[in-house]
Amino acid sequence: MECGKCGSKNEIGDDVCRQCGELLVSDAEQTISLSRADLEQAQAELELAVEDEPVLVVKKGAYVGQKFSLTKDEITLGRDPASDIFLDDITISRHHAKIKMKRNRVSVADSGSLNGTYVNQERIEEPTTLHSNDELQIGKFRMIFVSKKH
Repeated sequence: MECGKCGSKNEIGDDVCRQCGELLVSDAEQTISLSRADLEQAQAELELAVEDEPVLVVKKGAYVGQKFSLTKDEITLGRDPASDIFLDDITISRHHAKIKMKRNRVSVADSGSLNGTYVNQERIEEPTTLHSNDELQIGKFRMIFVSKKH
C-alpha cells in the first residue's frame, strides 16, 4: 500500500506509514465526492441504459446498483424467498409490498407490513403511483424507480 503523503511503499495491513507515520487509508475506505454535474451525468447514463420496461435500481441496501426489471403485471417484494423481488433483511416482512402495472400506470401498495413502505420518504397507506425517479423504501433498501414511459 502506498502512502498518500510521502509515497512510500508499505505492507498490506499496515495502519501507519513506516516512513512518515501518516495514517494509511485503503482505497475501499476513502470517501469520494461527486459534483452535481457528475451526479446528473450518472443519472442520464442510467436513464439511457434503461430498457423499455421500468426498473427499480437499488441505491442503498445489500444490493446497491442492482436493477430489478418490472415486467409482470403484479410483482411481490419481501423477505419470502418466493417473492419476485427478494429483499433479505430482517426489517422487511415476508410479504411486504406489491407493485402493479396497469396500462401506463405503475403503483406500489404496502401488504400490511410492520415497518411500512415509503415513497419519497412518506409512508404510504394506499396504492401510490410511481413516477420516474421516485424513491421506494422498503426496510433498509432504497430503490429508485426509473422508466421512460412513467
